[in-house]
Amino acid sequence: MGAERSGTWRRRLWTAGKLALVLALIGAAVWWFKFAPVAIEKYPVASGEVVAEVMGTGTLEAHVKATISTKIPGRLAKVDVDQGDQVKGEQIVGRLADDDLKHEVEIEEANVAARKATVERLQADIVHAKATLELATATEGRKRRLIAAKAVSQEEFDQAVEALAVARAAQSRAEAALAEGRKQLVATEKALEFRQARLEDAIIKAPFAGVVIRRDRNAGDVVVPGSSILAVVSTEELWIGAWVDETQMARLQPGQPARVVFRSEPDRSYAGKVVRLGRETDRETRETRVDVAPRQLPANWSVGQRAEVYIETARKHAEAIVPLRFLVWREGQPGVFVEGNGRAEWRSLTLGLRGRDMAEVVDGLKSGEVVLAPAGANAAKVANGQRVVEP
Repeated sequence: MGAERSGTWRRRLWTAGKLALVLALIGAAVWWFKFAPVAIEKYPVASGEVVAEVMGTGTLEAHVKATISTKIPGRLAKVDVDQGDQVKGEQIVGRLADDDLKHEVEIEEANVAARKATVERLQADIVHAKATLELATATEGRKRRLIAAKAVSQEEFDQAVEALAVARAAQSRAEAALAEGRKQLVATEKALEFRQARLEDAIIKAPFAGVVIRRDRNAGDVVVPGSSILAVVSTEELWIGAWVDETQMARLQPGQPARVVFRSEPDRSYAGKVVRLGRETDRETRETRVDVAPRQLPANWSVGQRAEVYIETARKHAEAIVPLRFLVWREGQPGVFVEGNGRAEWRSLTLGLRGRDMAEVVDGLKSGEVVLAPAGANAAKVANGQRVVEP
């Protein structure tokens, strides 16, 4: 009986010991997580500049672009430029095979020369007809005077009248032939101009100064009007077509400064400005387009590449600013932790202008005070009244 009681007590003591150990561990854990000091970093509040921005994502687009094609069908004899090459306005960038076109021009040139020779002959005929008419007119006048004096016969006078009529008809025929010859010469010259224009169309030129972004055809390819040979864009107007949430539209206007961050260079910003605002909102995404012109482009760029734009909507020098990452929100109220007797104390704030990484403090902090935030990416959150230490 005594042995049983002794065993029961030992079991009870063992159970009580385990329970006490568990409670001690729980207490230690609670103390550690609630009262152990947390490593923090400090930020001394000071005056500074706050810049408010609106962010949008878009692509690099060319405002002025063109597809270089040919006006006439033919076979490409050569293409003088490649993608990435700079071109000037009216620069020759390619040619069609033009042997047949040159032959057609030569034929029309020969036709024009023949028509000119015909016109010259007809002009000579006019001179001859005019001289003949003058002679016939003089003869008829003389015969008319002589017949009045009975010095010539009626038959001779009639012959003079007939010769005058024939000379007049010859004059009219010569003038008509010259008019027709001149019309034929004009038609032949127009045909020559048409052939020369087609020969000129065999020369392919850049429509404006820019850069070739794509080459679609090579020498030997057969092309037709409208088929793309090269694509060229003007480097004078390369814009980021960014999409911005419609809720930010009231804050935007042309001319605002902006910075552009290309995804190919995420650590660098390129200065730019807003050049125009879109007037249509996407009905699915509820975003509107804003075109931003960067002042400079990366060394390697391509139309269509992605970029983020940050449009400056306000800038202000504030008496007190704090980093946004130091803010702690409680029930919709912003605040920060300040140090008091080695412990963190939460203090509510009234904020003013908010920028990309800083916020203006209107009330609650003064320049020179120090605010706290957990140190390190994996540091525990600071609790009100918790002890803090610097790492």
